[in-house]
Amino acid sequence: MPNQAGLVLRHVQPLVGEALGDTRVVAVNGARQVGKSTLAKTLGAQAGDATFRFLDDPLHLRAAQQDPVTFVEHDGLLIIDEVQLAPELFRAIKLVVDADPAPGQFLLTGSARILALRDLPDALPGRMETVELWPFSQGEIDDAPDRFVDAAFADGPDLRFDSTLRRRDYLERAVRGGYPEAVRRTSRRRAAFFDSYLGTLIERDVTELSMIARKRDLRRLISLLAGRVGGLLVPNSLSMQLGLSNSTVRRYLGLLDAVFLIKEIPAWSAGTTQRTVATPKLAFVDSGIAAHLVGQDVARLSEPDGAAGQLIENFATMELARQLTWNDERAALFHLRTRDGVEVDAVLETPDGRVVGIEIKAGANVRSEDLAGLRYLERRVGSRFVAGFVLYSGQQTLPLGPKLRAVPLEALWRAAPH
Repeated sequence: MPNQAGLVLRHVQPLVGEALGDTRVVAVNGARQVGKSTLAKTLGAQAGDATFRFLDDPLHLRAAQQDPVTFVEHDGLLIIDEVQLAPELFRAIKLVVDADPAPGQFLLTGSARILALRDLPDALPGRMETVELWPFSQGEIDDAPDRFVDAAFADGPDLRFDSTLRRRDYLERAVRGGYPEAVRRTSRRRAAFFDSYLGTLIERDVTELSMIARKRDLRRLISLLAGRVGGLLVPNSLSMQLGLSNSTVRRYLGLLDAVFLIKEIPAWSAGTTQRTVATPKLAFVDSGIAAHLVGQDVARLSEPDGAAGQLIENFATMELARQLTWNDERAALFHLRTRDGVEVDAVLETPDGRVVGIEIKAGANVRSEDLAGLRYLERRVGSRFVAGFVLYSGQQTLPLGPKLRAVPLEALWRAAPH
């Protein structure tokens, strides 16, 4: 929900502020046009003594490249926007913070994963904390808690939430996505934004990381990936279908991850069985872009052969991924698939071994076979199993077993621990 200045309040803002209180360099990393510059300006205004340098400005970029040592000289807080454009700055920043260990000296933003930058001289180990900024979550859009992960671990099967939303409401949200510019636009104008966004991503952001000789092949890969969203990410299969070498496909996948277009969900395993599949699952960081790439609007998704199931799964999985940035529970996100075909869409595991399993359904009905994966997971982890949830487009929380519940998808952003 916008504040009085018309800005959507971001859940990670307090985390970045805390990091600046005890860390010399803080980097806000995220996709293009998710609001990194806006967040940096807000934090700079709060600091009161901030200096801004925007590397999208050719004059600032030239100064950074020609004399990085002088460029980073400052008092107070220096905010450098789009720092990946001048990786030579990192050595100069390292010299500054090694000479003065005071916290809160630099706030950097970047549209590519900093560790993926070409020729990065030093990743500032021990001196820099990185916070990821995602496209808007549903809770940020609706001014809701966004605490489902915390509620799932704190309340377990006692979590309750009823909703008035229906399947079409969730499809509309998934097609809209979370990019600030896309959220503000009509569906027709949103398509123009996505086209422009993808073009810039390939022509500029990917090129900053690696030279691509045949960008057409990269575009073909992106389109192919959109059709496989929610499936296993198997480079060999992609290589055969595209007629590209396996090494080229793997390099392209790494680049698309580095610019925050896709995300690999790793496979979960307790480490004591050979029955689980170790292959990661594919997700698009923004479900709106995935829907745009497969050319399906809400009406098309609603048809029997539409991609509603895959898109809603991607939508919900990435809402969980966003929450893990700011929720109190330190949990990691996985998926589970056995060689016998048993699946759990999302597995959340804390460092102390507690586990929550989540199945994601676009429909309003839950069948007994929808519980097979959750029951398998419960047997596997025993007492460490906190609860299993089927997130669905129904409107009520329903008991499915002692630790299993069907919960409306809206709980993802409305639920909070009791």
